[in-house]
Amino acid sequence: MLWTAIVGLIGTLVALALVARRVLFLYRLAMSGQPAPERVAYARRNAGAELKAQLVEVFGQRKLLKWTPSGVAHFVVFWAFVILATVYLEAYGALIQGAVTGTPDFHIPLVGTWPVLGFAQDLIAVACVAGLAAFAVIRVQNAPRKLGRASRFSGSHLGGAWLILFMIFNVIWTLFLFRGAAINTGNFPYDSGAFASQGVAALLRPLGEGANEVLEPVGLLLHLGVMLVFLVIVVNSKHLHIFTAPLNVLFSRRPDGLGAVPQMRSNGEVLDFEEADPDTDVFGRGTLQDTTFKGFLDFYTCTECGRCQSQCPAWNTGKPLSPKMLILDQRDHAFAIAPYLLASEAEREDLPQDVLALAGKPLVGEQGVIHPDVLWSCTNCGACVEQCPVDIEHIDHIIDMRRYQVMIESSFPSEAGVMLKNLENKGNPWGVPEVKRAEWIEELASRQVDPIEVTLIEDTVPDGMEYLFWVGCAGALEDRAKKTTKAVAELLHMAGVRYGVLGPMEACTGDPARRLGMEFVFDMLARQNIETLNEAGVTTIVATCPHCFNTLANEYPQLGGTYEVVHHTQLLAKLVEEGRLTPVTPIEEKITYHDPCFLGRHNKVYTQPRDIMAKVPGVTTQEMHRCKDRGFCCGAGGARMWMEERIGKRINTERVDEALTTDPDRVSTACPFCLVMLGDAINEKKNTGEAKPTLDVVDVAQLLVTSVKGERAPTA
Repeated sequence: MLWTAIVGLIGTLVALALVARRVLFLYRLAMSGQPAPERVAYARRNAGAELKAQLVEVFGQRKLLKWTPSGVAHFVVFWAFVILATVYLEAYGALIQGAVTGTPDFHIPLVGTWPVLGFAQDLIAVACVAGLAAFAVIRVQNAPRKLGRASRFSGSHLGGAWLILFMIFNVIWTLFLFRGAAINTGNFPYDSGAFASQGVAALLRPLGEGANEVLEPVGLLLHLGVMLVFLVIVVNSKHLHIFTAPLNVLFSRRPDGLGAVPQMRSNGEVLDFEEADPDTDVFGRGTLQDTTFKGFLDFYTCTECGRCQSQCPAWNTGKPLSPKMLILDQRDHAFAIAPYLLASEAEREDLPQDVLALAGKPLVGEQGVIHPDVLWSCTNCGACVEQCPVDIEHIDHIIDMRRYQVMIESSFPSEAGVMLKNLENKGNPWGVPEVKRAEWIEELASRQVDPIEVTLIEDTVPDGMEYLFWVGCAGALEDRAKKTTKAVAELLHMAGVRYGVLGPMEACTGDPARRLGMEFVFDMLARQNIETLNEAGVTTIVATCPHCFNTLANEYPQLGGTYEVVHHTQLLAKLVEEGRLTPVTPIEEKITYHDPCFLGRHNKVYTQPRDIMAKVPGVTTQEMHRCKDRGFCCGAGGARMWMEERIGKRINTERVDEALTTDPDRVSTACPFCLVMLGDAINEKKNTGEAKPTLDVVDVAQLLVTSVKGERAPTA
């Protein structure tokens, strides 16, 4: 058995040397970019949250199990790697003990002869084979050659996936070969429990004792050899995620990569726009060298599963953006120019011309790594981040590239330029004068029936005021959204909630500018609003726009503006639950609810809008196929509200087509952007006769105020 140990140990050392060389290369490449000390600091400060994330995301496979068939298959294959680590301990123990004593009857101390362990090893190995079969079926059923763009594997490196499945299968059958032979030679540590190994032993037993004595060391070397080859393949393939996924989860933002956009940083420090220098500071991502180590971890960790791609509204409507390919294209480019990234200035002169040519390729451009149409198709809906099982933060990549394009290259869709000018000059995307923000207040006060006086905060918050009602640009200036504003104001008045508004003192939160990539304009607007809110003494805010809600709650704290912020559906649901608002008039309609992305996925508010509709008598709700955390975008996020949609099918049209499959009398939502986008698509459908003439879209607050006041159903 000495020869077995020599071969096994030499093979192990060679494989580990190759792996170590690759790991060192990957580490150096990841650290060649921008530092991200905030990621490390957060992980240290929040050790408890990070431990929970490891248990839930990595070992519990929470996100993977959302996709039940493939999730269960991955769960058992993952745990096969964990549990079968004990088999490798036994294998190396047998290798060494066989060389020392001549008898490879090694067992793990204390638990090594426990039948339960032998049973667990065999059970998970058999389950792993079943998982591999499931993976094979899923890949055949979803083959890109058959489904084209509809396949979530479209664009993935398919050959590598099949190679990995083949290698895992080799690990399992060689495991059973040497375990079966070990049973027949009397060197197996378990008397019972290992049912599958015993079955293989029964098959090998007729070969005779001599054959089994040969098969045992041969099977052992085969098993270790397959494992070592597999290990080398893993660190050189997309299955590197086996090792990098826990790291990527560790350094991800909590509770997830949605909600706030990270602040701009240069050389690890938050960028100060008053002192920033475009010649020395980093503005977003212009080259791969501007990527942080977390960005490189995202590249390494992508499993190419395509879950993000399958949920992306841009990809599903014929646009070139695939979140998966956005990551893979950067990863492939990073590997291609790695010699350049890792070389010193002097060494770069001697690099091959093809490497230098690739290194000079722009990150974003017509001939760049990422095409501009890819970059500007994103709605920031968050579906990719929500579905990614390994915590890749696709939106952060897109925002960083947009920042560079907007602030340094001045390269972005021309329509968005008008929006930016309006934000700078008028404080709203439409360029409407500030005084117009108070018109809805005058309209409520001048009504002949039930006039309402809304408190206008001119200096400081009046004593006893419970909420500042943040109306938002759309809620104050867009005719359809103003109906929601008035409905909320009425409901708060009827419930006895003491609230006030800023009126002309309110400016855009800056969300469109930040999502476009113009961080400077966002910073200007945010600081202006924070100063106004702080001087007025505001502590609690209710907002009707999910974009305002998200920005006020999650992004203003980055600049010192910390407030308690609720969405109007959260407050209204609470008032109904407390009995301060009572829906009484039936609305005999079938209604389907559209989840706004920045309310749902970004902030996990799913139940309250539905709770409100459930309390309205007569309402029958019907969910669309894509809803809640798998909801489909209206197409307005990511500053797309102010950009033309020229490629593929319009996203709002796709969403309304889906809504029509429920045959609704009305579509409801809880966002002014969604109200506008869905309303436009519904009007188009009515003009072509594809939708019933009475179909419209309303905010849930409009439904509630109708039922509470006893009026007829609202019309858009």
